[in-house]
Amino acid sequence: MSTSVAIITGASQGIGKAAAIRLARDFSALVLVARNKVKLEETAMAVETAGARALIIDADLAEPATADIVVERTLAAFGRIDALLNIAGAVPQVDLFDMTDQQWEDGLALKLHGARRLTIAAWPALKEARGSVVLMSGNSAVFPKAPYAAVGTINAAITALAKAFSDRGITDGVQVNSVLPGPVMTGRRRSYLEHWAPLHGMTVEDATAKFPQEAGIARYGEPEEVAELMAFLVSPGAHWMTGSALRMDGGEVKSI
Repeated sequence: MSTSVAIITGASQGIGKAAAIRLARDFSALVLVARNKVKLEETAMAVETAGARALIIDADLAEPATADIVVERTLAAFGRIDALLNIAGAVPQVDLFDMTDQQWEDGLALKLHGARRLTIAAWPALKEARGSVVLMSGNSAVFPKAPYAAVGTINAAITALAKAFSDRGITDGVQVNSVLPGPVMTGRRRSYLEHWAPLHGMTVEDATAKFPQEAGIARYGEPEEVAELMAFLVSPGAHWMTGSALRMDGGEVKSI
C-alpha cells in the first residue's frame, strides 16, 4: 500500500465509522474526526486492526477554528492529504413550523459550514495530491418535506456546495462529489425508533418495519453499503467522476 492519507469526519459512529473501517483497506493512514473521544478510540482500534494507521482528533467542526487544526495536525503527522470525507452532521428532524432558530443554526454550523471550512482548509494539500472530496448529503435534498424541513434544506445546500467545489476542482485537479443516502440503519436511527415506538403503541420491530414500507423500499440501508460507495468515489477508478450527486436509497426517490 502506497502512502496515502484520508480525513474522515463523523468517524465515531454510523456511516462515518463504517467508512473509516472500509477505507483502512485502501489508505495507509486515516485521520478520524468527531466529538466523542471514546467512540473515536473504538473506531481507531478497528482501523488499525484492518491495517491502517489512525490519528484521532476529538473536536467540534461547528467551531470555526477546528478546520485549520484538523488540517495542521494531519499534515504534521503524515505530510499529505489524499481524500476528505465530510460525513459529520446530524440535523434535527423537526417540523417546519416547530424548528427553532437555534436548531437551524446548529444544523447549518456543523453539517454545512463545518464541511465548507474543512474542505477549504484542506484544499491546498488536496490540490497538491490531486485528491478527492466527498460530502455527505441525503436524498431529502431532492424532495424536502415539511416534517423534516431542515434536513432537506441543509442537504440541498450540501449538494449545491459540492457542485461548486467540483467546478473549482476541474481547474485545480481535485475531484468532488456528494452522496445522497436514503434511510440507513445507524445507531442514531435505532435509538429514534426505540423512543418513537412506545409513544405510538408499537413494538420496535413493528416500527422498524413500518418506515421502509411507507417509503416504498424493501429495507433500510446499512452503513457499510454507503461506505462502499464512498470508497469507490475516492478510488483511482472513479477519478473522472466529479460534480456528481449519487443517490443510494433503495429506490425511495421515484423520479428519474
